[in-house]
Amino acid sequence: MARRRSREGLLVLFAVLVAAAGHATAGFALEGALPSGYAVQVAGLGSLGLLAHLAVRRFARYADPLLLPLAVMLSGLGLVLLSRLDHSYAEKYRAPEVAAGQAMWNALGIALLVVLLVVMRHHRVLQRYTYLGMAVSMVLLMAPALFGADEYGAKRWIRLGGLSVQPGEFVKILIVIFFASYLTANRDALALAGRRVWGLTLPRGRNAGPVLVVWVLSLLVLVLERDLGTSLIFFGVFVIMLYAATERTSWVVCGVLMAAAGAFVVGSVEPHVKGRVTAWLNPLAIYLPPEQQPPGLVSDQPAEALFSFATGGLTGTGLGEGQPWLIKFAGRSDFILTTVGEELGLLGTTLVILLYALLVQRGLRTALATPDPFGKLLALGLSVTIALQLFVVGGGVSGLVPLTGKALPFLAQGGSSTVANWLLVALLIRISDSAGRAAVAPKGNATILTPAVASADVTR
Repeated sequence: MARRRSREGLLVLFAVLVAAAGHATAGFALEGALPSGYAVQVAGLGSLGLLAHLAVRRFARYADPLLLPLAVMLSGLGLVLLSRLDHSYAEKYRAPEVAAGQAMWNALGIALLVVLLVVMRHHRVLQRYTYLGMAVSMVLLMAPALFGADEYGAKRWIRLGGLSVQPGEFVKILIVIFFASYLTANRDALALAGRRVWGLTLPRGRNAGPVLVVWVLSLLVLVLERDLGTSLIFFGVFVIMLYAATERTSWVVCGVLMAAAGAFVVGSVEPHVKGRVTAWLNPLAIYLPPEQQPPGLVSDQPAEALFSFATGGLTGTGLGEGQPWLIKFAGRSDFILTTVGEELGLLGTTLVILLYALLVQRGLRTALATPDPFGKLLALGLSVTIALQLFVVGGGVSGLVPLTGKALPFLAQGGSSTVANWLLVALLIRISDSAGRAAVAPKGNATILTPAVASADVTR
């Protein structure tokens, strides 16, 4: 365990050094010198990484040694990209800087990670608040539709004074906790065979209720808030967790068919979603004369994203040497991956995607190593959430799927997203710590894995 924590510390240090090199490279390219506040930026990230590492070393010493360094690496790269984009956005659009604010949100996220590791000594304590968490998540999920601010065609924010909060980022964690608890308690009933139709065993009607409820809720989010990304992640995570709990292929088939049917109907009648589908199918049509453009096509961002990736080629133009600011207002949030593609090229984009893939893989490895069913499903759901968000964001900006308006975890601007994703990593660290403790426990000590003992450990 000591060697594992030492490796984690060295990897956190390596992540900070990579970020420091990125800041220096971008600064010399843009200003011919180290960027202003360089020492503060590097020292701040290093201090936050050290604080998180010390918390894991003290309160989760059996945790996976890669989870924290991967989060620090992605956060550091995000700060480098935002700091580089701030320079161009201030010069071209006189836009305010966001990198300092993003650093503050990272500090808050890491502080909450430390608090969670100190307060929650075992992940099973979350099962006590299953339905309370579900009720809170439903209120937060629907709040933007009733009280939210309509920005860029979607309602996913709530304004509290001068602060803008995106509840959906926190809801995805609460939803995964509820799904894990519900499926743990009801997986036998959900796995029961139903009628056989066309060679496929369909679930029984009364057991299909949860899928229908989640399907309806995802459609309500899509229609009322015009939030395609959250809807896809919400429904996709549930179907994958449902299959993992029951091993029933019929659930996946039903889920895919229902998702396709719902997306087709909403995409045909909801103007905002329909416009995004049109832009996805015809990204370059925006440059045609107005009378030749498909109806509903209003944005040139999908085309600009493709140009940005094409400009980067294999190795990119170099940090600070491209023109990613041409993507306009969403270049620091939804389209930040295009900056990676343009200035770091296909090679840099692949490495960033591999960082996310490795984070997901360590989460799935944690799920396999965890002895209790709730922990398995919780780790699986959290990992799948990251994977699906990477897919809908990366696929959207590269033209694989329609744009969803979501932001890459850790990399893009967004306070709610940053804090929520640090909490997600904290939960994975806590689950992996529990799995590590179970792995080194005496083989004859079976009681260490029982819920009663876990609850007692939480109470102590």
